[in-house]
Amino acid sequence: MAKNKFNKDWLQDHLSDPYVKRAQREGFRARAAYKLLEIDEQDHLIRPGMVIVDLGSAPGSWCQYARQRLIELEKKQGIHTEGRLSGTIVAIDMLPMEPVQDVHFLIGDFREDQVLLEFEKLLPGTNSEGNRVDLVLSDMAPNLSGVSTADSARMGHLAELALDFSVKHLKKDGALLIKCFHGSGYSQIVESFKKVFKQVTPRKPKASRDRSSETFLLGRFLK
Repeated sequence: MAKNKFNKDWLQDHLSDPYVKRAQREGFRARAAYKLLEIDEQDHLIRPGMVIVDLGSAPGSWCQYARQRLIELEKKQGIHTEGRLSGTIVAIDMLPMEPVQDVHFLIGDFREDQVLLEFEKLLPGTNSEGNRVDLVLSDMAPNLSGVSTADSARMGHLAELALDFSVKHLKKDGALLIKCFHGSGYSQIVESFKKVFKQVTPRKPKASRDRSSETFLLGRFLK
């Protein structure tokens, strides 16, 4: 009975959520798009011509926002050609994702050699430092068990995976934005970020529900 009540309460909250309604109205696949939108408006993460990678991208709302923002910025600068972005967006997930226009999607584990090989082929050009990505995004979260120590370990593992990927692929002035949760293990994730980035900043956008321990961590400029 309690579980049924929880499900009904969640469904009612979801259906009445203004961000859910806005996402439906504006064509985003999930309300999560507005979390990235708010952080981007505050920190100016996305710029014309960027190479952006979205780890754990399904269902694709962050890719949708990144594409929309690139187009907006390119049009302002007069560099947008209809049907073609000057930037590059690569989405990677182990789950299927419906196509997003202008977004290259790779299905698989981004730690696997074959996926990384396909990823490298999608990156434009080369540079002296080898790394060619401007921005890594990760809205990945584990399936939560309710056991805090186990959930913290899973979240910490995902953070380390995103960090490791970023160290290998980000430009020196690049940035990484990940989702994490306040609680056990959060301070360790922050410390891991500080070992890698010169600037580390937590973000709690309004689109992230107040009662949720969800927060976002932004690292900029590799050490």
